[in-house]
Amino acid sequence: MKLQLNLLHKTYWVLIFLIILSSPISAAIVGARFLTSAPTLVGARLPTSDITAKDTSKTKKKKTKVVKETTVTDDYYKKNFFRYEDYTYNDKIKTVVLCKDGFALSPPVIQLGTDEKLKLSFDEFGSEYKSYKYTIIHCNANWKPSDLMPSEYIDGFTEDNISTYTASFNTLQNYYHYDLTFPTENLKPTLSGNYILKVYKDEDTDDNLAFTRRFMIYDSKVTLTAQVKRATVIADMNSKQEVDFSINLGTYSISNPYSDLKVVITQNDRWDNAITDLQPKYVKDKLLDYNYTDGNTFNGGNEFRHFDIKSLQFISDRLSKITTDSLGYKVILQPDARRSFTVYSSMVDINGRKLIKTDETIKNSDIEGEYAWVHFSLPYYESISTGNIYIFGALTDWHFQKQAIMTYNSKTAEFEGSLYLKQGYYNYEYVLLKNNETIGDETFMEGNHYETENDYTIYVYNQEQGTTYDKLIAIKHLNSVRAE
Repeated sequence: MKLQLNLLHKTYWVLIFLIILSSPISAAIVGARFLTSAPTLVGARLPTSDITAKDTSKTKKKKTKVVKETTVTDDYYKKNFFRYEDYTYNDKIKTVVLCKDGFALSPPVIQLGTDEKLKLSFDEFGSEYKSYKYTIIHCNANWKPSDLMPSEYIDGFTEDNISTYTASFNTLQNYYHYDLTFPTENLKPTLSGNYILKVYKDEDTDDNLAFTRRFMIYDSKVTLTAQVKRATVIADMNSKQEVDFSINLGTYSISNPYSDLKVVITQNDRWDNAITDLQPKYVKDKLLDYNYTDGNTFNGGNEFRHFDIKSLQFISDRLSKITTDSLGYKVILQPDARRSFTVYSSMVDINGRKLIKTDETIKNSDIEGEYAWVHFSLPYYESISTGNIYIFGALTDWHFQKQAIMTYNSKTAEFEGSLYLKQGYYNYEYVLLKNNETIGDETFMEGNHYETENDYTIYVYNQEQGTTYDKLIAIKHLNSVRAE
C-alpha cells in the first residue's frame, strides 16, 4: 500500500511538471533555471578551464577591435597625424609660403619639362638653427597617395636638404628664416600631377614632421576654353558665379571621357569648396562640353577685407592702435562690421592672399620682419551655437585653424580673435563653419554678390589605361572680372 501511494505521488508531480512545460513562457523559464542549476553536467563534457579560456579569447577579440577603431578615429586629431594637405605640425614654424619662383602671389603650379621652379620659405622661432630636409609624394586627383614607388616619379635622391637659412636680424621675436628653390639637381619630379611637399627635421619620422604643402605640375595635352559669368539659374543670379568651359582633346586620345577624366575647379586658393564631380554635358568628336546651368557655380561672396602691417611705426588704413610691451608688438584693427545685408561695393583686393614685406627693412624683409599679435573684432548681437566663426584666408593657410576661431564676448557684444603674424599686407574674411561640416560659409558674415571679383582655376586629370596615377594634362586660370 505504501509503495502504491509513492507511485501515485510521483505520477502526480510528473503530470504537474508536464502541464507547466506546455506553456512556452513557463518552459523557457524552467529550461533556463534547469540549465543554470546544472553546471556539473556541462562541466562533465567540457572542463571549466576550457570554457574560461574560450570566453576570454572572445572577449580579447572584441576589446582589440574596439581599441583599434578608437585609435584610428583619434589619430586624425593628433598633431603629427600625416595629412595630404597644407598643414603645419610644428607650432614653432610660421609664415610658410610656397609659390612659383618670382611670383609671390601665384599658386604653387609649374609646367613639366621647363625651367620653372617653386619657391619655399618659412620661419622657425628660436635662436638655434635646425637641420631640415624635404621629400615629395605623388598624389591622385583626390589628394590620396598614388600607387607609385618614389623612383617612378623622382629623378635623383628621394630626399634633399634645405641648406639656405639665416638668423633674424634686430627683431624682438628671434627666428631662423629658411629658403628653398626646387626642383633641384638632386631631386627632380618626372611626372605631372598633384604632389605633397613634406618637410621634416633631421630624419623622416612622425615626431619630426614640420609641415606639408600641396603643389601641382602640369603637362599640357589638351586645350581648355573657359569663362566665368553670372549664374544662369534665376534664383542664383544675384549671388552666384558660373564657370563654363570646354575641353578640346585635339590629338590626345582618351578612351572614355566620362570615366578617364577628372575635373577640379577651385575658387581663389580654397580647397574646402572645390567642385570635383563634374562630367561632360555632352561629347562631340574631340570636344567635351561642360556648359552647365547648375553644379558648376560658386558663391560670389564679397571682396576680402584687408590690413597693412608692413610698417609698425605708423598707423595705416584699417589699424586702430599699435603698442609694444615685453611680449612684443600688438596691433589692434578697427572693428569690422557684418556685411550680409549691405549692397555690393567694389574694392581692390588680392583675393585672400598675403604678401610678406616690411617697409622698415635695411636690407632684407625676410629676416628683418617683426611679428605682431593682430587683434580682430566683429560686433554681433549674439553668440552662435550652430558652429564657429573663423578668421580665414592665406593668413590661416586657407584652413579652419583652432587658433583662428573667434570667441564671443558678451560684455562687448562682439566676436574677438588674435593671430601672431609677420609684417606684411593681408587679406581675410570671416567664415562660418557649421558643426559637423567641412565647407565654410562666407556669406553668413560677408554677404553674397555675383559682381565680386574672384580667381578660379580648372584642373584636368587623366589616368591613362595601363597606368596607376593621374596625370595633370591641363590647367586654366580665370578671373570673374578680368580677362586672363
